[in-house]
Amino acid sequence: MFARMLFLLLIALNIGVGCWLYFAPQTAAGQLPATDTGVAKLTLLSEQEPASESNAAELATAPESFADLHNDTCSSIGPFATQADMRGAVNALTPLVSRIQYREAHATETRGYWVYLPALSSREQALAIARQLSAKGVRDYYVVTAGDQQNTISLGLFRDRGNADKRRNEVAALGFNPDLVTRTEELPVYWVDFATDPQHPFDWHARITQRDLREEPVTCF
Repeated sequence: MFARMLFLLLIALNIGVGCWLYFAPQTAAGQLPATDTGVAKLTLLSEQEPASESNAAELATAPESFADLHNDTCSSIGPFATQADMRGAVNALTPLVSRIQYREAHATETRGYWVYLPALSSREQALAIARQLSAKGVRDYYVVTAGDQQNTISLGLFRDRGNADKRRNEVAALGFNPDLVTRTEELPVYWVDFATDPQHPFDWHARITQRDLREEPVTCF
């Protein structure tokens, strides 16, 4: 009898719990924020509003019209030996011109003159000629022992052309046939190109005091 009552009590409790779970109000699940605090919301390109015509026109506007470009006069000044000199010129001219740029070029510079006897076919022949030079009182010569000028007899390097000619003539008077060549070196130089309005000319010499510069017309850029 007791067991039957306990069984009925458990069934009643289960039915009560089930009814409570079924009819109880449901709590809405909280939604997580789409972004962290302080971070702007991501917007797709398709969701963005098209840019206004005024903004597009402002971005597309060129600093100068084509007519202005065609009316400009373009010149180049140089050569500047160093980048520091070139940058100084660019800084001095920028407020006065429509456009400005610089470019690098190369120039051949004379580095002196070399007097020598052409290379002999062997070292023994070169030494024999050297002994003849010494016997006739010639000093300051050197037999090249390696490289492209091997077995050449150098008679001196001169900065001044007149001294080089004098040395060659002295050795030639002793019965030898020396040659004289100009020594050159290719060095980088810099030019500054700029565009100006012909109606507002200016004298760049007043802004750049460096000597040995020249002005040349160039195609506008």
